[in-house]
Order: sequence, then structure tokens, then C-alpha cells
Amino acid sequence: MKKLFSGLIIFLLILLSGCSESNDWEVNFTKPLYFSKEKAVPFEIKVTDGDKAVEGLKVSAALSMVNMDHGSFDIALAEKEDGIYAGEAELPMEGKWEIVFTMEKDGKETEKVVQYEVKGAKGVATLNGEWITNDDLEFYRFINKLHIEISREADNEKYKGKALEEAMAYWDAQEKLNEDQNQLLTQIIRLRSMALLALEKGHEAAPDEVKAEIDQVREQYQQSEAAQKLINDFGEDKFWDTERTQYELIVLSQKVQQDLIERVTKENPKASEQEIQYLAQKQYEELLVSQVNSMEIEFL
Repeated sequence: MKKLFSGLIIFLLILLSGCSESNDWEVNFTKPLYFSKEKAVPFEIKVTDGDKAVEGLKVSAALSMVNMDHGSFDIALAEKEDGIYAGEAELPMEGKWEIVFTMEKDGKETEKVVQYEVKGAKGVATLNGEWITNDDLEFYRFINKLHIEISREADNEKYKGKALEEAMAYWDAQEKLNEDQNQLLTQIIRLRSMALLALEKGHEAAPDEVKAEIDQVREQYQQSEAAQKLINDFGEDKFWDTERTQYELIVLSQKVQQDLIERVTKENPKASEQEIQYLAQKQYEELLVSQVNSMEIEFL
């Protein structure tokens, strides 16, 4: 009887060791987890054992609030690479959450429990940790509309009949395109990326340089009734304060362009001005792609 009892104990220990394994795996978030109302956001972790990534796991996460009862939210995470596991979470609110990670490999299962402070998202994306906010999107949408209306105004004076109809149809299409959030994000990312590159190269946007650009564009807008009305409706002080910030970025990006023009001119002393502009613009676009690819961009 004692032998039978001892055998059962050993069998149970073996069974339990097959279901749960004690190890030194660590779970760390590779991206901040945010709350965004009625929207799923990225959920990404890395599992490591010391300095080594733990690959080939089946991972799930159960989330529950520490001080409130919102139930439990279960998330299945898929392996990406190098011990990184990712999914999406749609949480009801920000605050302190308890997350129970269940990790299984070769029939053995391990749990890790962590507490995480989920903060509210401040925008729709981040670029190297800096938020791109809804206000940023709305300003770019407004600037695009401003330029569309200036062009409408000019075409109304320039064309008649069928040509005018075609011109207005084109600007109608541009207005619809202006509602596309992805296009606005692309504009913002392009400009900010090149401005960051300019700063890395040691350039700066001097106040007098920014003022010169602002004075020039202000004169342009003053010649358009449509532009003046839109700016007045937007709020003139608010508009020019935001525009000044934008032109700091524009001046910086222009300095990168000028660097390229000077380099192309030096490399092609016999080239025409048109050829130099073409080659410099081509190099600028290639540099832009490289710079954007080097940025840490997260979309929410």
C-alpha cells in the first residue's frame, strides 16, 4: 500500500512538472500600451531568458483592472521574430491593469503576472516618441483646403465653360482626398523626418529665416479673399502661431535640399540648372525614404 501511495505521489509530481515549468523568462513591452476609445491598439512584448530571446512560444494574455471590475480581456499573441509576440488590445479605459501572460512550449506551460499603467493615447501615431495629434491632422487638413480654395479662386478667374467645369471637378476630387487621414499622416511624417535629419546634420531654423518665410506666405494669402476668410474663421492668431511652428520644420527641410543642390552642382559642374534640380530632387526623395525607414513610427 505504501509503495502504491508513493507511486501516485511521484506520478502527480511528474504530471504537474509537465503542466507548469519554473524558469527565468522575462516579459517586457517593446511598445507602450495605450488606451484609445473604441479602438484596438498595438500590444507587443518580447520574451527573454537572460540575454537570449525565447522563440516558438504559444502566448496569450489576460488583462483585468487592478482597482475596478471591467471583466477580463483575453488576447492571443502571434510570434513575429526574435522572441517578439504581438496582437491588439481594445481596452475600456486607462489605468492600472494586471496582465497574466500564459506561455506554452513543448507541452509545458508557464505564467507570468505583471502590472502595467495604461495611459491614454495623445494622438493617432508617434514619430520617434513624439505624438502626431488630432490637432496636427486638422491643421494639415486646413492648410490643404486653404490651398485648394486659393486655386479654385484663381481658376474661376482664368477659365470658362468646359475648362472651368473640369478644373472645379479636379479640386472637388482633391477635397475628397484631403479627408484621407493616411495622406495627412504621410505629409506630417515626411516633413518631420527631414527636419529631424537637418537637426542631426547640425542645421537650425533661425528666427529671421522663419520670419522671412512667414512674411512671404502671409503676402500670398493676403492676395486671396478665400484665404483671408478661411484664416479669419479658423482664428488668425491661432493660425499664424501654428504656421510659425510648421515653417520652422520647413526651413530645416529646405536646408537639407540646399545641401543636396550644392553637392549635385559640385559633382556635375557642366549640368544645366534644370538637370541639377532634377538630380537634387531625386536624391532628396531617396534620402527621405531612407530617413523615414530609420524612424520609429507607431500607428494607433
